[in-house]
Amino acid sequence: MTSVLIVTDAWHPQINGVVRSIERTAEELRKMGVRVEILSPQPFATLPCPTYPEIRLSLVGSRRVRREIEARACDHLHIATEGPLGLRAARIARRAGRVFTTSYHTRFPEYLSARLPVPLSWSYAWLRRFHNSGQGCMVATSSLEQDLRERGFSNLMRWSRGVDHELFRPYEGSVLPADIARPVFMNVGRVAVEKNIEAFLKLDLPGTKVVVGGGPQLERLTADYPEVLFTGAKVGEDLARHYASADVFVFPSLTDTFGNVLLEALACGLPVAAFPVMGPLDIVGGTGAGALDEDLRAACLQALSLPREKARELAMNYTWAESARQFLDNCVAAYENSAAREAA
Repeated sequence: MTSVLIVTDAWHPQINGVVRSIERTAEELRKMGVRVEILSPQPFATLPCPTYPEIRLSLVGSRRVRREIEARACDHLHIATEGPLGLRAARIARRAGRVFTTSYHTRFPEYLSARLPVPLSWSYAWLRRFHNSGQGCMVATSSLEQDLRERGFSNLMRWSRGVDHELFRPYEGSVLPADIARPVFMNVGRVAVEKNIEAFLKLDLPGTKVVVGGGPQLERLTADYPEVLFTGAKVGEDLARHYASADVFVFPSLTDTFGNVLLEALACGLPVAAFPVMGPLDIVGGTGAGALDEDLRAACLQALSLPREKARELAMNYTWAESARQFLDNCVAAYENSAAREAA
């Protein structure tokens, strides 16, 4: 039986695209007969990440991580994140001459610069060393692949994402307050500075703005924008029904590498309004399922007239089964390519 160990600093109780991607990929791999092990911060002591307490950073030494990796005895090692666990796992693998892959989920340099005066070039240099030290770096889109290649990243592999079409689908009725003014423009995701949510909240739009999610900016934005409906975090069918209750999904982020929430919204029949940047361009651009414009207000109003059927149709092209197959193929290819180089 093929086996894969995924090392990740992002895991429950966090609610984000990285956790969902790893979780759903693992589920699909197990359906394929693959043994999947997850090494996350859960077994270790942790401390809150500065400026982002929802994220816990593992306090663990290399010896403990090495024991955890060896105990799982997996064929393939995938390091999903660049946090304390990921960094130690990569160092252990390099010293042992072990093949491993990584994945680039988050535009960390842009996230960091949104909080601290750290030059992008410094952050990218560090990330480039980390990801180039493995035998493959998985990326979700062609835009991200091109961007990283131009920054000197190598061994890039495509790993797209999927969406649960049975859970995220059009629903009858609405879970929003009955007296809410229409149309409803909705954003779903972490309420944090890097998501650029205020670009959405400041727009002069008809109807009602709704924000679904939690995060470090929630308290302040709730106070600053009393006319906006903040629902807090939602999961499962409750989340899907919130999507389906809106008229347009607004995605103001300028820093996401993909945006799983885009697929979830589309699967619920919700047209997308976004800036023409990485993620929206790759998923929505030219499909007729959304409107992309440097003027986000114009995109929102244009999306109102788009057919919901078109959004659902686009989302059907993305499955977690295909995503998992891509992931496993990349793991195998990295191992085979390394063996071929050694033989040469």
